[in-house]
Amino acid sequence: MAEEKDELQVETPEANNSKKKGGNKKLLIIIVAAAVVLGAGGFAGYKMFAGKGGGTGEHEEQKKEAENAKTAIVAMDPFVLNLSEHGRYLKVTVQFEISDKTKEEIVKEKIPQLRDSIITLVSSKSLNSISSAEGKFQLKDEILYRANQVMGMENGIFRNLFFTEFVMQ
Repeated sequence: MAEEKDELQVETPEANNSKKKGGNKKLLIIIVAAAVVLGAGGFAGYKMFAGKGGGTGEHEEQKKEAENAKTAIVAMDPFVLNLSEHGRYLKVTVQFEISDKTKEEIVKEKIPQLRDSIITLVSSKSLNSISSAEGKFQLKDEILYRANQVMGMENGIFRNLFFTEFVMQ
């Protein structure tokens, strides 16, 4: 019996160590499970609150789509122009975005005046002045300004201008 007590005492510390290891594993599993549950709850809460805030963004997007529905694009035939430098040419296709769809017919009636204004402006440019991105943006601004002058609108009928083809030689 004395030997059994010694064996029990010897086995007891090892049993305690294995229980502590098992307890540590259980504690680790509980912590990981709690972290997963809290993370999932936090994510779900974020999505719910972000969904409410996103509603205003969707509303703004709908307004923008409604505004774009009022606009129209008027395409012009391609231009092939001599640049101010001898032997240099530019082929450009321009499309105008107009602010009011109801004015599309008025714009189409003024296409000859618009083409004349664009030809006069672009043919006075050199290859170096329009070859850079900055030069193209400046050319867009100048064309928009002249096009709005041709239309005689104080607030500007044209909202934007798009180069759909731009080839220099």
